[in-house]
Amino acid sequence: MHALPLMLGALCVLAIAYRYYSAFIAAKVLVLDSARVTPAVRLNDGNNYHPTHPVVLFGHHFAAITGAGPLIGPVLAMQFGFLPGYLWILIGVCLGGAVHDFVILSASVRRDGKSLAEIARAEVSPLAGLITSIAILFIVVIALAGLGLAVVNALHDSAWGTFTIATSIPLAFLMGIYLYKIRPGRVAEATTMGVIGMLAAVIYGADVAQSPTLAPLFTLSKPGITVAIAIYGFVASVLPVWLLLCPRDYLSSFMKLGTIAFLIIGVLVVNPELHAPAMSAFVDGGGPIVPGKVFPFVFITIACGAISGFHSLVASGTTPKMLTNERYARPIAYGGMLLEGLVGITALVAAACLHPGDYYAINVATEKFSQMGISMVNLPTFEREIGEAIAGRPGGAVSLAVGMAQIFSALPGMHQLMGYWYHFAIMFEALFILTTIDTGTRVARFLVQEFLGRVHPKLGETDWIPGTVLSTGLVVFGWSYFILTGSIDTIWPMFGIANQLLAVVALTVATTVIVNSGKGRYAWVTLLPLAFVATTTLSAGYLSITQKFLPMTSIPEKAFQGYLNAGLIAVMMTCVALVVIESIRRWTASNRATLAE
Repeated sequence: MHALPLMLGALCVLAIAYRYYSAFIAAKVLVLDSARVTPAVRLNDGNNYHPTHPVVLFGHHFAAITGAGPLIGPVLAMQFGFLPGYLWILIGVCLGGAVHDFVILSASVRRDGKSLAEIARAEVSPLAGLITSIAILFIVVIALAGLGLAVVNALHDSAWGTFTIATSIPLAFLMGIYLYKIRPGRVAEATTMGVIGMLAAVIYGADVAQSPTLAPLFTLSKPGITVAIAIYGFVASVLPVWLLLCPRDYLSSFMKLGTIAFLIIGVLVVNPELHAPAMSAFVDGGGPIVPGKVFPFVFITIACGAISGFHSLVASGTTPKMLTNERYARPIAYGGMLLEGLVGITALVAAACLHPGDYYAINVATEKFSQMGISMVNLPTFEREIGEAIAGRPGGAVSLAVGMAQIFSALPGMHQLMGYWYHFAIMFEALFILTTIDTGTRVARFLVQEFLGRVHPKLGETDWIPGTVLSTGLVVFGWSYFILTGSIDTIWPMFGIANQLLAVVALTVATTVIVNSGKGRYAWVTLLPLAFVATTTLSAGYLSITQKFLPMTSIPEKAFQGYLNAGLIAVMMTCVALVVIESIRRWTASNRATLAE
């Protein structure tokens, strides 16, 4: 089978969903009002609340929500074959993920940009708000660890990739100062300078990698990359959003969207053959990458490409505080999530173009691959052209980069550029991940300060520097610890479960918002995806505890990690169950009140 039918089918489904389903939700369920003044305008403080050009805001929002999930998840789920992931991404993103993002963003905008926990406290109950805050904090730390591990595996010992990513940070500073201080509102000028700078960093990164003087400065080990990411996450969380967060996300969004568009064009032109099977031998369990049957593990493995609870933190975090008009919520939230689903589809297609022997040689440890009884096909050739050893580097990032480079180098005149395209793809993936690290750390910092404020009111003030430094340090230490002590086969299942459990919480709160607004007859819009995601994720959580993490406790050196992972998942599942129970009580009370009227 070839890739063209899959790509055309996905584009058609996503276009129809945006044209009709999002319009229905905007008009009937949310009733968007362009005349209503948004909190970005009414509460403008130049720091967290800041009116932002809708194009810039779309770039920030898309960059913030689109982390490693839609890239890595579909690639790891390829062990089940390409068909389960393809179907779930399309169905999940149109009926679940995009709806989830759209409703939460609209709800937050109409509540002064309040967070998901604050909305839960006001719409469900104070207990639900407290439980949601606790669940979010656990979930965010684990999610950031999962995303951070992917970028660590992609960038360690790669001077080219590290140089390019490092260059994007001062470029973002310059863009922020130029856009908001030197030439306010000159988006086109700042964009031109930023894009040229990024392209120059990609091109000259090859020279840096070959320089005996510069290469050692940018060639970092796994712990070194982890520390560098931790420093970046700390700084980005403390600085004002206009100075680094927003311009960097906007700048990286051009690289992301441009690369995805180019990859789609490449698939349509090259029409590569899909060497992966539609359904693999591992659908019934025992897979070498993500052990477990296709149900329920394909859903937590795909994660963000179909629906992502992490998005609710962005949709009720930075984005509603920068939105200048309610009508922009539709393209930014629903449209942005559809684009993330398209990212997942393109990642899946790129990975499916690899021969199974090459795919498993990259994503499975060398000793385990030698026991599988399959052989590499093109990987030795790829390694010579790329100039790096890429076998035995699990995590999905490397195999995706190889798949993308294989498609790009098949275009006319590109045959000799396999190495350039591979490193470009690695940089592309790292941009996706880091823009979620900075936003996620900032959101988690607000949550920690909220808890610390109960101990001492001063610690809860987001503009008090000592409290900001302390809370950010605690968050960064938490996700850095999991990166340094975990591996892809332990962190990614935890990330998937945590992320999908947060989606359950967000969909529960969204349903409550719809019911409380008098639109209960439309509650099925969020209730149906809620029921499905809750079933699959709670099942995966239980199976992971009993079949993955508790067995680790019998191994002395892994006992602590096994108990910690199992305990965290159990705590998160309990918190989610309590929020759902509280919400059902609220729905029942609202229904009784409506009937009484």
